[in-house]
Amino acid sequence: MAQLSPRQFYNGVNRPLLINVATPKKSAKLDIRLLTPVTGKVIAMADVAAGPVDLADKLKLWVKQIKTITYAQLYADGKPFAAPLVIDPMVNPTVSKLGTDGKTVVFEPDEDQAYAGLRVYTDSYLQVDTSAGKMVFALRPDCAPNTAINVLDFARQGLYTNTIFHRVVYKRKDGTRFVIQGGDPAGSGSGGPGWAYALENSPLPHDFGVISIARSTDPNTNGCQIFVALSREGTKHLDGKYASFGQLIQGADVVREIAVVKVGKDDRPLDPPVIRQIRLIPADPYPLRPKPMPAPQWPDDSQ
Repeated sequence: MAQLSPRQFYNGVNRPLLINVATPKKSAKLDIRLLTPVTGKVIAMADVAAGPVDLADKLKLWVKQIKTITYAQLYADGKPFAAPLVIDPMVNPTVSKLGTDGKTVVFEPDEDQAYAGLRVYTDSYLQVDTSAGKMVFALRPDCAPNTAINVLDFARQGLYTNTIFHRVVYKRKDGTRFVIQGGDPAGSGSGGPGWAYALENSPLPHDFGVISIARSTDPNTNGCQIFVALSREGTKHLDGKYASFGQLIQGADVVREIAVVKVGKDDRPLDPPVIRQIRLIPADPYPLRPKPMPAPQWPDDSQ
């Protein structure tokens, strides 16, 4: 399978952007296209050959102008192949803090808006293997780039292996469906990776199947705990307060099975479902992506 792979993750400003191009078809006409997120609009393209390529040299001005998440997709004979590269500009993130009411999250630009180059990595899906089955999430680094990168690293380094869903809120007091939450290495709901990072102002609305990062009261306490939204009605108040970073593309039935487990005190399952591991699997070519999954039929839909 034709594919692109970066030589390194961090690529400083005005430096080469080295990638490897591989293809099993020696006669294939190869080109790389820069695509916008969501729409997949082509903003630049260049012919390439198999082997090492300096993308900064091939695309020159366009690479220097990348200031938001962009996908670099390999095409062979006019067709997209394998996972693209995520090209993520290194810019200082907004600063998040609590407003004067102690609840509202306020985002302010960093005083130094430096552009330092590009982070480049192969796009992957998150495959969450649980005791209830498999869920697959497509990442949305265009909405929360730092969160997506951190979760990829947590998964790659095995942080989620044999953790549990320690909190399940099938319904809130108002009757709306809420979240399933897990990924705490302590299993208590209070644990984390040993460090925290700032909240990102993700524009991805919380809705069924959207995966997001839990935190404490302070917005800069994001860690490794993840939660999956069960409905728009029950989670829309989380928009702008929690960093949503991906969407479910497989396993709605698994979300449903976890959501309806019996719980005890503090919404803790009596027999907690287990996250056996979270694996990174190759993403589909961009923009040929599975659509986010609709909500399943819930047990009490007919009531």
